[in-house]
Amino acid sequence: MRISTSTLFSENVSNLNNLQVRIGQTQQQISTGRRILSPADDPAAAARVTELNQSDAANTQYATNRTAAMNTLSLSEGILQSVTLLLQDAKTVALNAGNSSLNQSDRRSLATELQGRLQELLGLANSTDGVGNFLFSGAQGSTKPFVETATGVQYQGDDIKRNIQVSASRQIAGTDVGSDMFMRVRNGNGTFLAAPVATNTGSGVISPGMVTNPTLYTGQDYQVAFTVTATVPPVTTFSVTDVTTVAPPGVAVPGMTNVPYVSGQAITFNGIQFDVTGAPANGDTFNVTPSSNQSIFATLSNLINTLNSPVAAGNVVTTAAYNQGLSDAMGNLDQGLNNILGVRATMGSRMREIDALQVTGDELSLQFKQTLSQIQDTDYNKAISDLTQQNMVLQAAQQSFAQVSKLSLFNYI
Repeated sequence: MRISTSTLFSENVSNLNNLQVRIGQTQQQISTGRRILSPADDPAAAARVTELNQSDAANTQYATNRTAAMNTLSLSEGILQSVTLLLQDAKTVALNAGNSSLNQSDRRSLATELQGRLQELLGLANSTDGVGNFLFSGAQGSTKPFVETATGVQYQGDDIKRNIQVSASRQIAGTDVGSDMFMRVRNGNGTFLAAPVATNTGSGVISPGMVTNPTLYTGQDYQVAFTVTATVPPVTTFSVTDVTTVAPPGVAVPGMTNVPYVSGQAITFNGIQFDVTGAPANGDTFNVTPSSNQSIFATLSNLINTLNSPVAAGNVVTTAAYNQGLSDAMGNLDQGLNNILGVRATMGSRMREIDALQVTGDELSLQFKQTLSQIQDTDYNKAISDLTQQNMVLQAAQQSFAQVSKLSLFNYI
C-alpha cells in the first residue's frame, strides 16, 4: 500500500491538532474547575447538572420567600403585641372607672384617655410593611383597611390571606385578615350575650356568664323576667322562658319559674350560668341570646360612651346603666384580647414552621452543591496526570512526525 506525501502530512497534522485540542480542554478544566465544559463532554451528566441547578435555584427562591414571610410575620406580631398592651390598658381603665368615688369630670377624663387609645388602635390596625403595603387588608395591600365613618370604623379590605410559597409543597400566610382580628369578635362571653332591656327601672346588672355544659346549650334565646311583690318585706323572684320560637313570654324552662332571687347567686339552666346583682324592679327583664360579631373599635367606643354618660347621684337607672356598661365592656375587651392572642399564637406557630423549613432548606442547598460538585467539578489529580500524559504524547507525536517527514529515497542513495 502506497501512502502519498500529502496524505502523510494531513493525517499527522490532524492527529497533532486533536492532541492539542485535548490538551487545551484539560487545561481549561483545570483553570475553570469544571469537568463538563459543554454538554457534549458528558450528555447524561450535563442533563443532571441542569436539573440540579434548577432545583437549587428554586430552593434559593423559597429561602428568599421564607425570609420575606418571617419579616412580615415578625412585624405583624410586634404590632399585635402593642394592640395587646393597649387592650390590657383599656381593661385597667374600665376597672378603675368602677370606683364609686369618681365624679363626672373624672369619668370624662378616662373617656378622653380611651379616645386617644381608640385612635392609636386605628393606627396600629392600619400599619404598613416596609414597602407601603397595608398588613391587615387581606389581598388588597394598597387599600387602607380601616376607616372611620358616621356609623363607626368600617373594614375596606377583603378576606383573602396573602400566602407565600415557602417550599415546594407548602404555602404560609404572611399576613392575617384584619376583619378576623378586629371586626369579627364574638360579644358577651363568646358564646352568648346576657343584656338588660332598655326599659328596666331597677339596679340589676347581669354578668357575661359562661357555658357550664356545652352539650346542653344549643343556642336558644332566653328571657329572664323579675317579679317583685308588694308585700312587706317585698319578695323578688324570677322566671326563665325560652323565646326562640315563641314570642315573649315564651315557653317556661323547667324548674326556672318563680325562683327566689338572691343578688349575685348563680342562675344555672340548660348548660349556661350567669348572675344578676343589685335589686331588679318588678317587670325588669334580661335577654340571653347567642353571641354575635362586635368589633374591638365598637367595644372601645361603647366604653367611651358609657364613661361620658351622665350618672345622677342616687339615680338607680343611670347608675345601673353605667355599671352594666362597664361590665359589658370588661367582657367584650376580654373577648377582643383573647382574639388577638389567638392570632398571635398562630403567627408564632407559622414562624416556628418557617424556622424549621429554613433549616431543611439550608441542608437541601448543601446537598445540591455537594452533588453538583461531584458531577461537574474537576478532579485535579486526574486532570494534571492527564495533562502530563497528553503533553508527552504530543511531544512524541511531533518528534515522530519530524522523523517521518524527513524520509526520502535520496536518503538511501
